[in-house]
Amino acid sequence: MGLMLIGIPVAFTFGILSLALFLLADLSPLAIPMELLSTADSFALLSVPLFLLMSHILLQGGIGKDLFSAVQSWVGHWPGGLSIATIISCTIFAAISGSSVATAATIGNVAIKEMTDRGYNRRFVLGLLAAGGTLGILIPPSIPMIIYGVITEESIVDLFMAGFGPGLLLAGLFILYSIGYSMFGGAYQPSPQATNKERVSATLKALPTFLLAIVIIGGIYAGIFTPTESAGIGVALSLIIVIAMSRFNWVKFQTALRSTMTTTVTIFLIVAGAKIFGKAITLYDIPQEISEALVRTIHSPGIFILAVCVILLIMGFFLESMSMLLLMVPILYPTVLAFNLDVIWFGIIFVIMIECALISPPVGLNLFVIQAVDGGQLIDVIRGVWPFFLIMLGSVFMIYFIPDIALYIPFKLFQ
Repeated sequence: MGLMLIGIPVAFTFGILSLALFLLADLSPLAIPMELLSTADSFALLSVPLFLLMSHILLQGGIGKDLFSAVQSWVGHWPGGLSIATIISCTIFAAISGSSVATAATIGNVAIKEMTDRGYNRRFVLGLLAAGGTLGILIPPSIPMIIYGVITEESIVDLFMAGFGPGLLLAGLFILYSIGYSMFGGAYQPSPQATNKERVSATLKALPTFLLAIVIIGGIYAGIFTPTESAGIGVALSLIIVIAMSRFNWVKFQTALRSTMTTTVTIFLIVAGAKIFGKAITLYDIPQEISEALVRTIHSPGIFILAVCVILLIMGFFLESMSMLLLMVPILYPTVLAFNLDVIWFGIIFVIMIECALISPPVGLNLFVIQAVDGGQLIDVIRGVWPFFLIMLGSVFMIYFIPDIALYIPFKLFQ
């Protein structure tokens, strides 16, 4: 924390501490470049830049407008219809991109103006989009789930399938709150009901996006291709879609590539630094000692989960989500096994808690994304997002008491 507070990036903080630990143990620091190489040389992690590239291609191609218009044509006339359309659009785009930032930015570019023009409270709109964007890392494909699976050596497909139930639950809770807020607390102008012709036209425009989501998720679950292969297929299909719609050019492709490269390098540096750090603390038996201490002092799995959630909430005020994932999972993993907790189930709870970090000031990334899209004050986004923050915490308790919300689809649905 001290190194990060003086401005050293998270990846280099991990690296500096790891080098110090290696030297103190009189171990060769040559293990560090070997770990760096092994981090990059991962078939599973190859899906990360591919999913990012796909989401940036769709973002540059303006796919969000078609998607939002199609959903709005069906539900826009309901009470709070535009807020419902926003969450459904976030859910569908999340099933394509795997990125919370891309989801928030893509739907936010369309929904903010549409909703505020209809009289929806601006803070509510900004909070809704910041929270809706977090669905991008819960509903598969999810980049944090890929990295969690790499760290724990669990099935990424099982993690993806386990994210469906909680993702739909969270989207449903957001929708229920939005309907209640719109009916009892929000002065807005209801949207006129679309005609059947308008619905068909809007749906046909968005049909390629729906099909892309079906191909990616259906192909993974049916075992036709791996998550990494699905990411490659997704990039190819997204290029075909935006080029066929005449919404893409060489300049937009360069922008998508640069954005993907920047994000990928950031993620991979943090992953590499965390992997080296994990190896260093393992050599000192730190995770094992923490696990033994927790098992001795905490006798209930419920108290352990509560303690983890509190720690992650506090860390979320200072660290971004990927850093929390890479720092805490190697430390907590032995304790999860010691308490005989399902690693897939724990992963879903962990991902929801780092979702909370995405909308927690002062470093919540989605807050800054929505502020940038809106061009307004950050404080407005923060004030609008807190009810959704509480809803997300409530969903964690629901998943704790009803584990099948996460585990039914991957392990029981087809048995």
